[in-house]
Amino acid sequence: MAYEDLRDWMAALERAGELKTIHTPVNPILEIAEITDRVSKTGGPALLFQNVEGHPGSQVLINQFGSARRMNLALEVDSFDEVADRIRHFMDVKSPQGFLDKVKMLPMLAEMGKFFPKTVSTGSCKEVIKRDHLSVLDFPVLQCWPKDAGRFITMPCVITRDPKTGKRNVGMYRMQVYDEHTTGMHWQRQKVGAEHYREALRAAAASHQGSSSPAKAAVDIMARTSGGSVLVEGDRPSGRMEVAVAIGTDPAITFSAIVPAPPDVEEYLIAGFLRQKPVELVKCETVDLEIPATAEIVLEGHVHLDELRSEGPFGDHTGFYSLEDLYPVFHLSCITHRKNPIYATTIVGKPPMEDGWMGKAVERIFLPLMKLTIPEIVDINLPVEGIFHNLMIVSIKKSYPGQARKVMNAIWSLGQAMFTKCIIVLDEDVNVQDIAEVTLKALNHIDPERDIQFTLGPIDSLDHASRLPNYGSKMGIDATRKWPSEGFTRPWPDEILMDEKTKQMVDTKWKALAKELGLEQR
Repeated sequence: MAYEDLRDWMAALERAGELKTIHTPVNPILEIAEITDRVSKTGGPALLFQNVEGHPGSQVLINQFGSARRMNLALEVDSFDEVADRIRHFMDVKSPQGFLDKVKMLPMLAEMGKFFPKTVSTGSCKEVIKRDHLSVLDFPVLQCWPKDAGRFITMPCVITRDPKTGKRNVGMYRMQVYDEHTTGMHWQRQKVGAEHYREALRAAAASHQGSSSPAKAAVDIMARTSGGSVLVEGDRPSGRMEVAVAIGTDPAITFSAIVPAPPDVEEYLIAGFLRQKPVELVKCETVDLEIPATAEIVLEGHVHLDELRSEGPFGDHTGFYSLEDLYPVFHLSCITHRKNPIYATTIVGKPPMEDGWMGKAVERIFLPLMKLTIPEIVDINLPVEGIFHNLMIVSIKKSYPGQARKVMNAIWSLGQAMFTKCIIVLDEDVNVQDIAEVTLKALNHIDPERDIQFTLGPIDSLDHASRLPNYGSKMGIDATRKWPSEGFTRPWPDEILMDEKTKQMVDTKWKALAKELGLEQR
């Protein structure tokens, strides 16, 4: 059964022995982060802080996804592969050829139908409604690292609507708290929320410049704002874009906010698929958006199209502080929440941390979708130390010369995978999950000058080493065996492997040998 809300999920964690309650007084400025960092580095449990200094009665939930076991619990599976298999099952459906085929598809269509979100009249997120005396700081928002620019909301589900199509998006974008009523809105330029913002800018630019050249006006605005420059007064179109922020949702909704889904696939639908039950939504009070009915806290408001403000630095999942940059400002218009709301948050920094396990779940679950576009892929590994976008290790079934390079370029063309800084491509018999084997095979199989390819393109906004913000180089390594048709005319040596007959013979003697060698306890 799907988790009804965050509290139902917390009860499941507690039953599984995966949630510990902390009664010791703690400060939301740095202390909670330091405690959580120590716990996450040792594979410890989810934590519920119930004695937060300056916030009597408040509770902070953190590290809820901080292990493979908890991620499986969150998705209600024994293995991520179960979700991948469900995705594969839907992708394998062929177009019906006749009446009987269409009849056979009815059960599957009915099953798909139950994943779509549904709007309800009200929900527990509206137990308390505040339109006056609003303050984000009523909640125990954390400062995680000493050089952070302040307190940051780090696990928000940010809901926006495409001004052109009306489609909703749910993304997870950090929010720096400037004061009681305003925060930064750190949607990186390649994220869907940022594209919705740009669509609003384009529409406003066209109106601002009149009908003579609306397309050129929009392009000018985009070019000048994409690098973080400030437009002079009167040059930037005015207007606003509505935004809602849900904090403390059930795990499927929270997880769906980080998945690299195609822009046309709504995250509420993904959450319904993951939880096998539709997400219930309610209308906001002051903006035309729908939010999860059982969210602990909802912030309603808007961003002004003519306002950018310095955001950051912020101790990020790269293990370094992301640098200051200009981002839109979120203005609060209403707060709704449950009675005695639970503030759900996370801390990111040097891996391994909670976000690493969320990233590993994304890797396994969305492998079938990657294979749909690049069918020769056998497996991928995004090592946690590679912080998602710095390193992807890929094994492929190689069928023609140059295929490894084709795969690199295909990966760089795939959504958020375009940010992958380094790609290593190996043959199908290499276990990409075994870093020792990858290191042995890759370094033995390459001639660096011949097998390393460089290209230029978009770079993750958090990459502090790129030559320019959001733009730089990437590297692909072809570590597959080289063929004569690829210009390699030398013999390729066989790998050292013992024959099966000898291995089986030694297996029969191993118990006695292990006793003589003192290995039976190892």
